[in-house]
Order: sequence, then structure tokens, then C-alpha cells
Amino acid sequence: MEDKKGPGARLKVSKFKLDSLLDITLSINANLPTEDLLSKYEFILRNNLGIGKILIFKHSGAWECLLNGGFPKHFETIDVESRLIGISEIFFGAPDIGFEGVDIIVPVFNNNVHLAFVFIGDIEEEGEGMSPVLKHLNFIQTISSIIIVAIENIRLFKESLRQEAMKKELELAAKMQKMLIPDNNHMPKNPKIIVTGFYFPHYEVGGDYYDCIRLSGTKTGFCIADVSGKGISAAILMSNFQASLRALFTSDIELEILVKKLNSIVVINAAGEKFITLFVARYDHKSRVLEYINAAHNPPVLYNTVTRETLYLRTSCVGIGMLDEIPDVQKSEIKIRDFSKIVCYTDGLSELKYSDGKDIGTIEIIRHITNTEPVESNIRDMIKDLGLPNNNPSTFDDVSIIAADFVK
Repeated sequence: MEDKKGPGARLKVSKFKLDSLLDITLSINANLPTEDLLSKYEFILRNNLGIGKILIFKHSGAWECLLNGGFPKHFETIDVESRLIGISEIFFGAPDIGFEGVDIIVPVFNNNVHLAFVFIGDIEEEGEGMSPVLKHLNFIQTISSIIIVAIENIRLFKESLRQEAMKKELELAAKMQKMLIPDNNHMPKNPKIIVTGFYFPHYEVGGDYYDCIRLSGTKTGFCIADVSGKGISAAILMSNFQASLRALFTSDIELEILVKKLNSIVVINAAGEKFITLFVARYDHKSRVLEYINAAHNPPVLYNTVTRETLYLRTSCVGIGMLDEIPDVQKSEIKIRDFSKIVCYTDGLSELKYSDGKDIGTIEIIRHITNTEPVESNIRDMIKDLGLPNNNPSTFDDVSIIAADFVK
């Protein structure tokens, strides 16, 4: 746009600026897409002000080229952090720092933080006088700030909608997951084995799982499992695992066959990206025999209140999904003495730390269960002493516990 001398010309220029700002403001209020806002901006600068080339770098978590109107493609890969971040005002020395063809660099700020950089090149000169662009530089800076801040607000609004949608999805997923993990009021009732559980996901949803299933009039099955990783992907795999285990776990299936079938399912569903550690057991109330397989899970602690003997039910095979086929699955059996109790847990518990930075391991479990009190009371005391779920700063993983008293 020419800026000839005289009040009429100056009035025309002022009207153009006001009209342009009004048009941009109305477009922003009309919630036009980012692409349309950039098109209007580029038209004003290139068609009306005679700017030959425009390029915008904007920070949206990382620096990206938002608009390139006329500059060579390699300009889009400029390392903004190292080459531009020191520019805090309109800069005229771009060629001196290696940006050939750039006449002006205009920084744009939001809350005193760099939000964007506008490159302007190929300014049309007006004879021997000052370029009209230089005369209207304040206007260029103003309209650039308005457009770029508006685009940033659009991004933040979309991000808030995405976060809100994700929050609702996580809340729904958390509710569904809680439905899959039995609470203590819905544990199978049996006078010979009293089972209790505690579940504290680190995020809204987690990859831990425990269960207790009445298999027959004399047999009860229980398990605890931990998916590698956290969050939704771990929760989805665990939900599928829960459904598979409940479908396959019967009173007469060999535990070795159960584990191998579960392994095949996890291998397919996880596609080699995740695995599951598992402790699965079946207790016969009549014979008082506990048979179990520990697939790379933390060894449960078995304690007898009469003999004061402590046993660790250690690993029998690799984790579920680690290999296409588990080469050697060995079931273990143990005769349960009267007045015994068992505590199964995930590594979110054993990897909690003392103030000196050392893992608690099973120290707190042993300290709390070596008495004649019911194991549910023991675990509640331990949870309180450890500040779970919200008052322990070393909590970085899901924490799950399933425990049982074997009654005479």
C-alpha cells in the first residue's frame, strides 16, 4: 500500500489499518480456523503492504514453522532456540547473522515469554525514501501479535477440550477397572479362607490386578498380576487378561496349562510390547493344599502364627508374554498349617522407599503380619504406617495387595 504525503493519503492509510484490525478481530470472534486467519494475515501483509516474503515460527510446546510465504524451504528448519531466542525487539540485522533475504525479524511475546518470530523479506522500496513497511512497522507488529496470540488461544482451547475429554475417558476407565477388581465386600465367602484386597493405582487407571474366585465348594482360586508399564495401555491389557483368566480358571484345570494358555493370549494381545508378572494359586479347603505358580512375580509371604515360620513363594517360570512359549512351567504345592496367613503384593509396594532411599522390600510386610491379628487388620495398619495412598512421596507405581487368613 502506498503512503503518499497529504492528509487524504494519511486518512486512507489509517482507515486501512482500522479496517484490517476490525476484519481480523471479527474473524477471531467468529472462531475462524487457524488456516483462515493466517490467509487473511498473509493477504494484508503481502498484497496491501507490499511484503514479498513472510515466515512465522511459533512455539507450541516446541518451535514450528506456522507459515512460509515465499522463503526457501530450508528456512523452516532453523534452530530457533540457538539462533533467535536472544532477539527481544524488532531486529534489522538478519543478514549479519546468516539470514540472507530477511529484512526484519519481529519477535512476538505472550506474558513476557517468546511466542513467535516473524520474518519479513523483499520489502518494496519507495524510490529513495523510506519503505512503506518501515513506516507501518508498529502496525505490522500489532497485527502479528493479535493473530499469533489468537492462534495460541485457539490451540490452548483445543488442548483444554482434549484434556477434558481425556479426563472423562480416564474417569470412565477407572470406574470400569474398579468393577473388574473385587472389593472386600464382594470377595467369595468361605469360613476356611478369608481374603482381603487393597488397590491403589498411581494414575486414574493402572496395570495391577488381583482376583479371588470360588471355583467349587472346596476350592478357591486367587491371583495377583502386574503389567509392565502404566496408564491406559497397561489397563487395557490387564482388562483383557482378567477376562481370559476368569474364563479359563476352573477347579480342575492344571495350573501349568492355565499359565500356558494365558501366555499365548498375552503374546497375541501385547504384540511383544508388554508382559505380565503373575502369581496364581488354588487352595483346596478340604486337603489344605495350596498349589501355585509364580511367573516372575514378587514372591508372596506365607507366615504361620504358631510356628512363626516365614516362607517366600518364589518364581517358577518367566513372566506371561515374555516369550512366545514358556519353556518350563513348574507348579508348586504346599500343605497349609492351621493359623497361617499369606500376603501377595505388587512391586509398587516393595519398591517404596525409606528416608535413606532404600527399598522397603518385604520388611514392612513381615513387621506387620508377625502376630495373631487377622491379616486384614495387619494390612490396614501397614497401609496407614506407610502413608498410602497419598502421603508417601516415594509412591511412583500402582500398589496392590491381596492377602488371606487360612482358618482352622
